[in-house]
Amino acid sequence: MQDRELIDSAKKLVARHRVSDGRGFRLAKRDPRDTSPFNGDERAAMKESMKDSSGGILADGLRLLSSMQEVLYAQDRWSLLLVFQAMDAAGKDGVIKHVMSGVNPQGCEVHSFKAPSSEEIDHDFMWRCSRVAPRRGMIGIFNRSYYEEVLVVRVHPEYLGKQQLPAELITKDLWSDRFQDICKYERYLSRNGTIVRKFFLNVSKDEQKKRFLERIDDPEKNWKFNAADVAERAHWDKYMDAYEDMIQNTATEAAPWIVVPADNKWYTRMVVGAAIVDALSSVDLHMPKLDAAALAKLAESRARLMAE
Repeated sequence: MQDRELIDSAKKLVARHRVSDGRGFRLAKRDPRDTSPFNGDERAAMKESMKDSSGGILADGLRLLSSMQEVLYAQDRWSLLLVFQAMDAAGKDGVIKHVMSGVNPQGCEVHSFKAPSSEEIDHDFMWRCSRVAPRRGMIGIFNRSYYEEVLVVRVHPEYLGKQQLPAELITKDLWSDRFQDICKYERYLSRNGTIVRKFFLNVSKDEQKKRFLERIDDPEKNWKFNAADVAERAHWDKYMDAYEDMIQNTATEAAPWIVVPADNKWYTRMVVGAAIVDALSSVDLHMPKLDAAALAKLAESRARLMAE
């Protein structure tokens, strides 16, 4: 498949799941099992291709992503920030590992955000993420992010007490205030050359249960299991409400959400990879062009080497 055709196909696939205006968004209308762009035979082939990324559309996409990342790094003008949010066992780690497998590690940084440290709590809620935002030429990946502050903290408001916020700032408008701050921050990033794409991996409660049981029953996956994750299932409905409100209030043209069906791992990876290709194709990426002085120095250096 030619690069132009790949980019057009990626754009078409991503458009199904992209939310650039959250008004009217309803999470209940998004099926975590959706793979409808592909028919039965295509689904089987795609699923099988995930076992071996050496051929087919998957390999073509990874090859294109690799070449685009090389240009991004060499040009040193744009950066790309990928934010991943999801319920536990939705597959964030696997997606990041699989989709970014062909990217040069020198041009990519992954940051996983767990419970905040005492130092992080003593700063504003976006500080720990903003301090590691990607430099020009780099791809930055946030495995969870500042969005935890309108998700887990909202579901567990007792966490606010640990943040040492002045009491008068904890009002009924706290969440809407944070949504506004996030939107302004992401707009600021985009105005400074950072392409922002945000992914919500939409896994169903049944599929999460299945994956938890696999982690318990398979000795090689035991290390992935955390009993606290099961306890969080008791708050499932609250989390779904929080995710819906988050997307409704922070989906913008500059920093859209890609709501990715996550029950089928092959499709999840396909959509995420397509979204990254689509994002990089949205800006003018090209290898840097040398001016006359730089070209003269190249010619001089070549002449000296040939004279040895």
